[in-house]
Amino acid sequence: MTQVAPSKSQPTIDLFDQYVIPNYRRYPIALVRGEGSSVWDADGNRYLDLFPGWGCNILGYSPPAVVKAIQDQAAQLIHIPNTWYIEQQGRFAEFLCRRSFGKAFFCNSGAEANEAAIKLARLHGSGEGRFRIITFEHGFHGRTFGALTATAQPKYHEGLGPMMAGFRYARMNDLEGVRNLVDNETCAIMIEPIQGEGGVRIPEPGFLQSLRDLCDEKGLLLIFDEVQTGMGRTGTWFGYQQSGVQPDVLTMAKGLAGGVACGAMICKDEIAGDLRPGMHASTFGGNSLAMAAGIATGETIEREGILDHVTDMAEKVRNRLEAAKATLPIIQEIRVCGMMIGIELSIPATPAVAMCMERGVLINATQNTVVRLLPALNVTESDLMEGLETVLSVIQEMAEEA
Repeated sequence: MTQVAPSKSQPTIDLFDQYVIPNYRRYPIALVRGEGSSVWDADGNRYLDLFPGWGCNILGYSPPAVVKAIQDQAAQLIHIPNTWYIEQQGRFAEFLCRRSFGKAFFCNSGAEANEAAIKLARLHGSGEGRFRIITFEHGFHGRTFGALTATAQPKYHEGLGPMMAGFRYARMNDLEGVRNLVDNETCAIMIEPIQGEGGVRIPEPGFLQSLRDLCDEKGLLLIFDEVQTGMGRTGTWFGYQQSGVQPDVLTMAKGLAGGVACGAMICKDEIAGDLRPGMHASTFGGNSLAMAAGIATGETIEREGILDHVTDMAEKVRNRLEAAKATLPIIQEIRVCGMMIGIELSIPATPAVAMCMERGVLINATQNTVVRLLPALNVTESDLMEGLETVLSVIQEMAEEA
């Protein structure tokens, strides 16, 4: 009998079993190295990752310019508090705001960015007694308590009640329903321009503009959560630029600094003053290391023409998936915007994750029936199409077994 050697991932798994709180469902492999859209486990097995870093590794693994920026900055200055002026923070704020609007506040995650937006909206409305915020079913805004309450998905609230007061939930594309929720205590409407964790759900044409019009009519702030759609993911710098509807407040994180923890909130100049000194802070927000990584990420996207590449790849993916849909009735709907890809199935999609991993491709499933892909923006066409064919072969196999 051939003896199977123990996996080199096992010592790491043992450490986790003994010392790490088990709040994640983990697959039994330890990933130890990455390059481009490929990652390797402790046993040397290669995986093609079409969901790198849950969308954070926006330029793939270890992009050279970002690695160099981190190394150079770490040798000079990693962190100083925001009681001093931080050169890299000013430069990254300029980079982002010149491609969007207003002024920036930096933090470390999407949840933090959304907490800042919630705080800003309430501060802005406090003079008139306004504090309520309308968010949308299937949305996702983070795990901290305010952002979690803004997340209109009951499964994430189980065992945590009562949730924070002041939020009301609407259905996406139901303008009349939104209008009926607005009262004289409402201060803002908060929405993802494309719902990511919600299954890559894209609002109907005109819905975001209708929300903009409603906010202007009622004196409300319009907040766009671009934690997933920001930094080029959709083929434009920010997701709102797909519709041309500009929000008052914009939040972002995930790929903002190429895999380094970084979040930001951008708001229009006329409301930036509502966040007065002492009203909000983030100890590590805007630190020199993250800002250097963010600058390098943004400059790489611009220098290498990656936004155009995203648009080109999205069209190829859409065409291939539409062709597959015509022959696979199990595929109910295709949703593609840039490198945000959702494949809605008629059966649970979760088994596809393990099946693809066995074939060397890493993906995600969400909302029970949606296969979700967030490839690196600079993924090569050959890697992208190779991974996509694996996904489709798995879906074919699932259809045959259903």
